Amino acid sequence: MNVLIEPSSSGLPTQPDSFRRVPNPPAPVVERFAYDNAIVRNFAIATIIWGVIGMLVGVLVASQLFAPAANLGNQYTTFGRIRPLHTNAVIFAFVGNAIFMGVYYSLQRLCKARMFSDFLSKLHFWGWQAVILSAVLTLPLGITTSHEYAELEWPIDIAITLVWVVFGINMFGTIIKRRERHLYVAIWFYIATFVTVAVLHIINSFEMPVSLFKSYYLYAGVQDALVQWWYGHNAVAFFLTTPYLGMMYYFLPKMANRPVYSYRLSILHFWALIFIYIWAGPHHLLYTSLPDWAQSLGVVFSVMLIAPSWGGMINGLLTLRGAWDKVREDTILKFMVVGLTSYGMATFEGPMLSLKNVNAIAHFTDWIVAHVHVGALGWNGFLTFAILYWLLPRLYHTPLYSKKLLNIHFWIGTLGILFYAVPMYISGFLQGMMWKEFTPEGTLKYPGFLETTLQILPMHMMRALGGALYLIGAVLMAYNLFKTMAAGSLVANEAAEAPALENVYVATGTDTYWHRWFERKPIPLLIGSLVMILVGSLIELVPTFMVESNVPTIASVQPYTALEVQGRDIYIKEGCVNCHTQMVRPFRSETERYGEYSKAGEFVYDHPFLWGSKRTGPDLHREGGKYPDSWHFHHMREPVSMSPGSIMPPYPWLLEQKLDLSNTSAKLNALKAVGVPYDNLQIANAEANAQAQATEVSRRLAKEGIKIQSDREIVALIAYLQRLGTDIKKLE
Repeated sequence: MNVLIEPSSSGLPTQPDSFRRVPNPPAPVVERFAYDNAIVRNFAIATIIWGVIGMLVGVLVASQLFAPAANLGNQYTTFGRIRPLHTNAVIFAFVGNAIFMGVYYSLQRLCKARMFSDFLSKLHFWGWQAVILSAVLTLPLGITTSHEYAELEWPIDIAITLVWVVFGINMFGTIIKRRERHLYVAIWFYIATFVTVAVLHIINSFEMPVSLFKSYYLYAGVQDALVQWWYGHNAVAFFLTTPYLGMMYYFLPKMANRPVYSYRLSILHFWALIFIYIWAGPHHLLYTSLPDWAQSLGVVFSVMLIAPSWGGMINGLLTLRGAWDKVREDTILKFMVVGLTSYGMATFEGPMLSLKNVNAIAHFTDWIVAHVHVGALGWNGFLTFAILYWLLPRLYHTPLYSKKLLNIHFWIGTLGILFYAVPMYISGFLQGMMWKEFTPEGTLKYPGFLETTLQILPMHMMRALGGALYLIGAVLMAYNLFKTMAAGSLVANEAAEAPALENVYVATGTDTYWHRWFERKPIPLLIGSLVMILVGSLIELVPTFMVESNVPTIASVQPYTALEVQGRDIYIKEGCVNCHTQMVRPFRSETERYGEYSKAGEFVYDHPFLWGSKRTGPDLHREGGKYPDSWHFHHMREPVSMSPGSIMPPYPWLLEQKLDLSNTSAKLNALKAVGVPYDNLQIANAEANAQAQATEVSRRLAKEGIKIQSDREIVALIAYLQRLGTDIKKLE
């Protein structure tokens, strides 16, 4: 008797209620084809190389926070410029290539089909590497939009969109020509990743170009902040989480040779996760000028997010039930277990950090850095390592070169995570407490910022050590895997065969389980995912833009002058927002230290917003008039001359480089196009007005004993810094 049985979600045979044994079905037509392993190999090699590079830059960045000399004395390697290079390298180069490696391998086998187009596969690979190289070239040059995780300028944003479309066509083309009717759970996560990342990237990238390498965001102030952290939080959700969950659902059962613990739990996990996650972005903006209702929504949905997140972790860990003896012996599975545990820790801590009483202490501190890196190093890093170790020997039909090096990598990597995260937790808690501590007399115990900085230097040294250990592990992995590849031979086109789709299943009766309809139809699954992520997005974003009372204006707040616009762009170019916030929260500790808390109406002309997400240095929103021009001059020339013990690098090139005013009118014109009320006369006379104000700043500096030409970048930066927070003082 010939019998056809539907495969289960784990790839192991089951017999669902709606399918039964059918005697003597027609003989299936077996089709022969070949899986494309070359493209998987290419993405794997890129993952290894970019991973080592990104982690190396990360160790350098970590070292700069206790040793200013690590900025290397030039403008292209300062913390402000290469910190975004590090984040882009590890997120989009290391993790991005790992995602495509895992998707291209698993999708072909889940669909029992070769990728839709070899040409599109190659175009996707080389296009993605070109995007990464463009980041490597532009970010150290100070060409940045300043939006966190979206710093690349508008031509590169367009390139990213085109490459993503190529990936989507290739993925959906493969799904449509599949020989397997059932869409396994991993594919659901891949589809949701594709559609959501597309929506996030496009909406967050609305920019008005000034030139090839300069643009201004369409949004301003509060609205820009909401869009950015709707994007930023969900870039973590749908680039660092959902595709990795998809890969977990495919590779973990394969590695353990066990079925997924619960198929029904995977369904609940998927739909609840993508619906709830999209709402949580505002928890990055608690106690800011964002409307309270939006902050509250972010908190509520962040807490709810624990359930689906832990549902995925539990489903993964319980998949290993009955296989713990194998886990003890198999280091690759140990990587998976630590990765899943890190995911569980990070997804518990995230909702806890969104509670306002916890956020009041933790936000802007190293606590957030620890939280992020538990997820990045543990979840993304360790899952990627496990998949690489499991995958490449199979592609090359050879055993791993050294199991001893594999084991060393696991332990040194685990120690690296601990040495990184634990000191950052201590540092963050110490920062939060010191910033808020008052004396019995009711004055700030640590009124300056530098006292805290000096206290946490030992923790930053330990953090750098942890990063170095993690990097050494990655280097050992690279050596191990390249030796493995050298010993074997790539099976570029792996022979396979499978029945044609119409012969795979013989159904009798009617499906009673509603979700099977989604599991067989990729387009409805795509539409369903889109609807799920649009509900929360629209409810949070639309009122913030359409209801005027959400961003009340302040009559005294006026647009920046032409020179201040140029100074602000220098501030952005140098990456000052990576260390300094411009958001005084409504706490007594902050208003005592910095001044009046920040109002939504103060930011209506800020394209982009510069609230920041970390205080490595003090908040600057009330900086205007706090110090004389000469203080800023000396502080930028040699920070320790004004703040002994400062870890800020010097910026001597600002005193030497000429300020290019030729594009001033174009900048004001672009800002006018996005809503800043400059009139035609201001635009026409922009360069002359900037020169006049620069001459005035230079004259004030001369009175303080500093002779500097008015056409230097430092003059424009001082003009901008002296403007910060002064509009609100006109009301006093």
